[in-house]
Amino acid sequence: MSPSSQIHAKISGPIVMIGFGSIGKGTLPLIERHFDYDKSRFVIIDPHEDGALAKEHGVRFIKQGVTRDNYREVLTPLLTAGGGQGFCVNLSVDTSSVDIMTLCQEIGALYIDTVVEPWTGFYFDKSVGLEGRTNYVLRESLLAAKRKRPGGPTAVSTCGANPGMVSWFVKRALLDIARDTGTEFNEPNSREGWAQLARKLGVKGIHVAERDTQRAKRPKPMSVFVNTWSVEGFVSEGMQPAELGWGTHEKWMPENGREHSHGCQAAIYLEQAGANTRVRSWCPTPGSQYGFLVTHNESISIADYFTVRDGSKVIYRPTCHYAYHPTDDAVLSLHEMFGAAGKMQPKWHILGENEIEDGMDELGVLLYGHAKNAYWYGSQLTIEETRRLAPYQNATGLQVSSAVLAGMVWALENPQAGIVEADELDFRRCLEIQMPYLGPVKGIYTDWTPLHDRPGFFPEDVDTSDPWQFRNVLVR
Repeated sequence: MSPSSQIHAKISGPIVMIGFGSIGKGTLPLIERHFDYDKSRFVIIDPHEDGALAKEHGVRFIKQGVTRDNYREVLTPLLTAGGGQGFCVNLSVDTSSVDIMTLCQEIGALYIDTVVEPWTGFYFDKSVGLEGRTNYVLRESLLAAKRKRPGGPTAVSTCGANPGMVSWFVKRALLDIARDTGTEFNEPNSREGWAQLARKLGVKGIHVAERDTQRAKRPKPMSVFVNTWSVEGFVSEGMQPAELGWGTHEKWMPENGREHSHGCQAAIYLEQAGANTRVRSWCPTPGSQYGFLVTHNESISIADYFTVRDGSKVIYRPTCHYAYHPTDDAVLSLHEMFGAAGKMQPKWHILGENEIEDGMDELGVLLYGHAKNAYWYGSQLTIEETRRLAPYQNATGLQVSSAVLAGMVWALENPQAGIVEADELDFRRCLEIQMPYLGPVKGIYTDWTPLHDRPGFFPEDVDTSDPWQFRNVLVR
């Protein structure tokens, strides 16, 4: 049974959606279902799509790219026409999130995105060096904008499934662990309070542990990159350096690990591509598995959010990183791409809901190192349930689009919060909005550690004194 069509909030001005790929198409019906707005003031902009689906829904479509040179002249009139407070929903690639959200704040419009996206060329710019291509640098540009313009119209940054929803899962998981370990606590109401709770529980780190088992009806052809969400987005982040929030319990760093020279200092990067870097992790359905250490904003923002300081000294921080096993077709696509010197296939394809035979996207957070070892909390959304819940998307897409919905509701209920990351939103309110679209949401304890399930045929350089060292997690 699909979620009710409850109206959560009213949008008084125009809605401008930038980008109409797989996530944009999936977000459209959720906006229609849950907001009171004037459909004649809803505009979608995309340089590649034909706009047929938008027109089918009675939404104006503009086939155009939003660029560094034209974004002000294109977006300003669209977001201010007819009065009320406009809402910019940025679900595109190759558009600067920071520049567009800054414009929105200047003209009084609300804003949301799912990633700190740069202008075209950033991800593959060899002239800036490895550090210059990291998500750490992109996030620092966001934080600089936040410091420059405190308060003002709400701009919600990085509010998809991950980054986004997983930050809300972390808080929910911490409360569960505290309850189940008999730890006395008051539910935190500040960043400092949450960080102290994670420290008190002894959480050493967090994997954003995901397994996508959605299976295509037809096998992947050669020379085609197949994925369940944006191929351009996945290849871009997969070719960035691997990045992870760097915890205070770590005693070893890889030889190609590098610290940053500025900013919050919550993360490190490796001098190798994230989508070609494997880590050991755990999800409920497969159990132990390999995942890719693809860089994501939440790896840095979560580690930063849960940092405890004594003055300028960091006394606690959890390690945090993505451990992503994408759909099998995407794994094969990556293998094919890296085998061709990292050159993306000439064709790419995103699996629609009717092209998938079965499977689910099992996406959650694995909090480890505490008194009960490890706890996975997350969504187990199948393609079958996705088809019942909402149109135009697979399970991966619905986990993202429903988080966009939740972030939009929060922004409308808190319209003067300034620039905020998903970690700063009210996790209870956001999950309340999102839960009807997530399928079973479960919390599961496991005794697994990275020292388990290793074949043992060859000598390994492991740290048996602490199973949860990154030394044991990284596949070398």
